[in-house]
Amino acid sequence: MEGLQLQSQTDKKGKLYVIGIGPGSVEQLTIASRDAILNSDYIIGNGTYLDQVKELLNDQKIIRSHMGKEVDRAKKAVELAEDNVVSMVSGGDANVYGMAGLVLEVAEHHELDVDIEVLPGVTAITAGASVLGAPIVNDFAVISLSDLLTPWERIEKRLMAASEADFIISLYNPKSRQRNSNFRRAIEIIQKTRDGSSPVGLVKNALRGDSQEMKVTTLDKVLDYDDWVDMRTMILITTPESRIWGGNGMEKIITPRGYQRKYDY
Repeated sequence: MEGLQLQSQTDKKGKLYVIGIGPGSVEQLTIASRDAILNSDYIIGNGTYLDQVKELLNDQKIIRSHMGKEVDRAKKAVELAEDNVVSMVSGGDANVYGMAGLVLEVAEHHELDVDIEVLPGVTAITAGASVLGAPIVNDFAVISLSDLLTPWERIEKRLMAASEADFIISLYNPKSRQRNSNFRRAIEIIQKTRDGSSPVGLVKNALRGDSQEMKVTTLDKVLDYDDWVDMRTMILITTPESRIWGGNGMEKIITPRGYQRKYDY
């Protein structure tokens, strides 16, 4: 019986990848992610993300979807992975507000018996931080302002706790047409406990070529950019220990790691 079971497992050809494709260009993909996409039978994803890796889409069968159809995508990926190599693509990192959790939940529910591999990608906080300089080299918290799946009351508690604990705070999904006040509400919560001089960086379309934009300001002035912020914007709110270096549109944010307290340089 053991031999038969081993043979059955060996004969299975299904495989499911959940791939974080990073900021939005093939150059920012890991080599492992690129290879998985090139060697898959099916590629499934939001049309926006599929377009970002279109140069890797050749002979694979492509299943395009759109926002709000995440459950349908996950179910289709699990179904196809029984007998095919399937890649589910997710923007940024698949674990950071991405598709990894949902895909694994659906796979668990349907008792999928094939290998599942989650491949990491560059997420918005690290992409945006690289544009801004060195703002997150100390402890930080990442908080999504989308209350579609998380109650706003819980988001408020997380914002207050992170601010009081002096974490550098990254805000994801700050604003959409339906949620155009959440960014302002979040900043007002943080302003209650954090010094207004704290540097703040805003990056739109991080590492997406000519569409990338950035702003550097302070906590007491960041709401001047309320109309500029949208769903493609990642916000980094640092602490008074951080500082802004440079000018003329070339500003960088530096957050000391702590070396200055031990060494002379």
